[in-house]
Amino acid sequence: MTAPTTTSARYRDVFGVPEFRTLFSLQTLQVGGDSVRTIALSVQTFERTGSPVAAALVFAAGMLPYVVGGALLLSLADRVPARRLLTGYHLLRLAVTAVLAVGGLPLPLIMALLVAAGLFAPVGSAAVQARLPVLLPGDGYVLGRSLFSMTSAGAQIAGQAAGGLLLSVLAPAGTLWLAAAGAALAAGLARFRLPDAPAPSRAVSTGTARATWRTNRLLLGRRTTRGLLLAGWLPISLSVAAEGVAVPYAGGLGRPDAAGLLLSAAAAGMFAGNLVAGRWVRPDLRDRLALPLAALTGAPLLLFAFGPGLAAACALMAAGTFGLGYELPVQRRLVDAVPEEIRGQAVGLYGSGLMTGQAAGIGAAGALGEVMAPGQVMVLCGAATLVACLCLHRSLR
Repeated sequence: MTAPTTTSARYRDVFGVPEFRTLFSLQTLQVGGDSVRTIALSVQTFERTGSPVAAALVFAAGMLPYVVGGALLLSLADRVPARRLLTGYHLLRLAVTAVLAVGGLPLPLIMALLVAAGLFAPVGSAAVQARLPVLLPGDGYVLGRSLFSMTSAGAQIAGQAAGGLLLSVLAPAGTLWLAAAGAALAAGLARFRLPDAPAPSRAVSTGTARATWRTNRLLLGRRTTRGLLLAGWLPISLSVAAEGVAVPYAGGLGRPDAAGLLLSAAAAGMFAGNLVAGRWVRPDLRDRLALPLAALTGAPLLLFAFGPGLAAACALMAAGTFGLGYELPVQRRLVDAVPEEIRGQAVGLYGSGLMTGQAAGIGAAGALGEVMAPGQVMVLCGAATLVACLCLHRSLR
């Protein structure tokens, strides 16, 4: 592990790197474009079928294969040059979105196309994330990573809002064509604005799936990297699980429509936490705050035992997600702990586990909400988060 620095990077430092600006643009286009595509396709499917279940399946189809792609394909992020891989990935997004925009496809084929794109999503993300520590040494990586986290949240919200606005003006097909245009722009940026840098790891005869499994076993078998992966996965997954009962909690307050306020407060807290931890906290202090911030993700949830009203509940949700800034020093330690030739797969495994853990946590919280009051489920999520932090204190310190 590298010694922590004492000076913070600045935004102009990271945006002064041309390749970072391109990767940042690709991330924004992908998250925003996929959000527009998802909402347009869900509306189109509901209009055709009248089935809420079909619309929900389409909404989730792009996320469902994430864990499979992470388990079988992640080694591509280290074996294929980033420019070639990202160009191919965005061309795949373009092809899938364009075919969907044509319309008239049966639901199974729509699902298959979304699954195909979703399988490669963790690979594309890993290729981008693996370039950041190369481009942004020292504390620049932490600031760049926090920018990606904040922008992902902002682009997702903006994409969903833009999708809703576009649907009020255009038919779903027209909105899908705009999403396809965004994918085409991303493919062009990847091809013509990224340098032709070699892959970190030389291609070998071992199959992609076998190489992915082998490196995943290596990462999970080493105590240091296993501890860092779990430190990133568990507190976030267990605390974010509380969002799975946001709707019934708001309903219990007599305001079922206020669930959006609870979730927006959580998003705002995450944004603020990444902003403060990434930009305004000294690197050495940020490292020392990793454990307290991780505990903060769960502690406010314990206060839901007292049945707070809407305003207090929003404040508690925002306070908890502010603690998600703890993830930045954990990620910094992870990229420092692995050699460059498997760094892409390491950050890809981190992201895949995080996506899977959050989905599983939210699903489990929803299931518990069938037999427990929503506030009790939130308290349980908070307590489980604190227990996880206690068990992982060595990796979080």
